[in-house]
Amino acid sequence: MMCEMLHNPECRAPSWLEGALGRPRAEAVLGAPNAWRDADGLPLMLELPAGEFVMGENAGDKFANDTERPAHRVRIPPGRALGCFPVTVGEFRRFRPGHAPEEAADLPVVRVNWPDASAYCAWLSAQTGRAYRLPNEAEWEYACRAGSRTPFANGDEMTPAQANFLYDENGRCIGAGRRVRVGTYAPNAFGFYDFHGNVSEWAADTWHPNYLDAPGDGRAWVETGVDRRVVRGGAWDYLPRLLRSAWRDWRPAEQRADNIGFRVATSDLKPLNEG
Repeated sequence: MMCEMLHNPECRAPSWLEGALGRPRAEAVLGAPNAWRDADGLPLMLELPAGEFVMGENAGDKFANDTERPAHRVRIPPGRALGCFPVTVGEFRRFRPGHAPEEAADLPVVRVNWPDASAYCAWLSAQTGRAYRLPNEAEWEYACRAGSRTPFANGDEMTPAQANFLYDENGRCIGAGRRVRVGTYAPNAFGFYDFHGNVSEWAADTWHPNYLDAPGDGRAWVETGVDRRVVRGGAWDYLPRLLRSAWRDWRPAEQRADNIGFRVATSDLKPLNEG
């Protein structure tokens, strides 16, 4: 039976995992030619390689569902970038200084709703002169998959050494039972961190229950008057099946939760000295 109390002693992380927590492995990203940060204390950005991919259900995945169907080809054009990590508490505090004063600055920010995340993007745009926004679903999944066509970017299965999630598929508590600092786990093949687990992430799109008539050109799929917004990525208190690259869900735009954060995106790759 799944353990329901996160503070139950039986839900403690294994000793080897406790030893690994808090050791970020992101330093190499800082010197990458396709990475930049507009200023100290702002998100580290990583340019997406242009390309095409199959978005949605992986053939033979027993956990796939109708929200991930039909699988369809999407083209991601050049000139786009996403945050290397989810936005951190420290980065969000530059926008909203009183947010979560008791939390470590390098944890992914949570308890932000979709308007909060969008407002941060608008503030970041005003601060930098670069147009920032939330990632759309296609960009998010493309960056998450990083060229893979398996349930997870790293293969068919997910272990607690690869991502932060709480339960195994038998309901046993095997994870940390809390958020961990961004960059704790290894990056994917594109150099991005934390797409699988730790926190779920808001996307720009409004919710559609399947991919019928979904755009194939890498743009956001938005309908006016829809309050349901897409979340992707799974979280620290999830099962591995909910960390799959194709997994998607929705939440009311105004909802704040302890397992939902966001990362930023931009299609504005001009050098800063061009204004």
